[in-house]
Amino acid sequence: MMTYGPVLLCGLCLCHSPSSSSPLLSLTRTRRLLSPSPSASLTTTTVRCSKGEMAVVKCIRVHELGGPEVLRWEQVEVGEPKEGEIRIKNTAIGVNFIDVYYRQGVYSAPLPFVPGREAVGVVTAVGPGLTGRKVGDVVAYAGNPMGSYAQEQIIPASVAVPLPPSIDHNTAAAIMLKGMTAHVLLRRVYKVQSGDCVLVHAAAGGVGSLLCQWANALGATVIGTVSNEEKAAQAAEDGCHHVIIYTKEDVVTRVKEFTAGKGVNVVYDSVGKDTYKGSVECLAWRGMLVSFGQSSGRPDPIPLSDLASKSLLVTRPSLMHYTATRDELLESAGEVFANVGSGVLRIRVNHTYPLSQAARAHADLQARKTTGSILLIPDDA
Repeated sequence: MMTYGPVLLCGLCLCHSPSSSSPLLSLTRTRRLLSPSPSASLTTTTVRCSKGEMAVVKCIRVHELGGPEVLRWEQVEVGEPKEGEIRIKNTAIGVNFIDVYYRQGVYSAPLPFVPGREAVGVVTAVGPGLTGRKVGDVVAYAGNPMGSYAQEQIIPASVAVPLPPSIDHNTAAAIMLKGMTAHVLLRRVYKVQSGDCVLVHAAAGGVGSLLCQWANALGATVIGTVSNEEKAAQAAEDGCHHVIIYTKEDVVTRVKEFTAGKGVNVVYDSVGKDTYKGSVECLAWRGMLVSFGQSSGRPDPIPLSDLASKSLLVTRPSLMHYTATRDELLESAGEVFANVGSGVLRIRVNHTYPLSQAARAHADLQARKTTGSILLIPDDA
């Protein structure tokens, strides 16, 4: 399981150091479709081959860290699931910024590896003695294990969530990881109440869009930051009462104007280095900065004096720590599906790419050419 460094709370500043554990699955046989690489003999974390019946599938693999160009389209063989596991044929795969972090080496994983932490698919095989799952079931998963950028994969049955018939595959793949992230941030890390004022950075992004919709439904006043007018219109549609175009306006000044100088109760910051100082300035007394991403880079260390002046709280949560048990996972996914069904959450799947073109999807995501959610569709789907 991926782990994060200690949480920062009540003015206590500790370091954040993501890491990754040992491989969940191992690759023993591959057939490369691209030019040979010296790293091709290394093990990966996503596709296991066995001596039994093999299924030949294609996937995206990373043999070296770098830009989108390191995402390679390759052919592998995947074996049968073991006890407690299922094999799924993916029909839709979510793209998230954490995939970029692993590709760049911000978070570590043994090379080579198959990226991706979110997908919907159909069960094609179940491990011996497994109950509660059968071939043909439609399931979704988000988080661990990494390896969803594949036509088929083997995952622990315990991480698979049954997909309600009322929710289509693309919607579920676009909202599982982002939706559960929003649920944890709004209902568990800082429990937003009616009358709260919240600031959401990257308000038109995949998670930001859901945060704005959900916080508005909870009765909060929502302030969002975006980069341009097009994204500002989307953020307003998603429930932002006030939208700040940070390329044209000073965020701190505008937040103080919107809040009569008081500041906001909580800031949800997925940007990191470029925003965290302003985020601290935007907080009201006893406010909380929730740092859950770093698309602009790792923030500099926060001096204790920056927190003491207003008795601020700072936290760096991980979704995996809030969905660690089966009950927590089902509760979080259930809340997301229920809010999709009731219309509180509207998911925008604005961009779809063939799985083989994952590199283009990553390039567009990093260039901020995308809004809402991004999906990869397996080429044989």
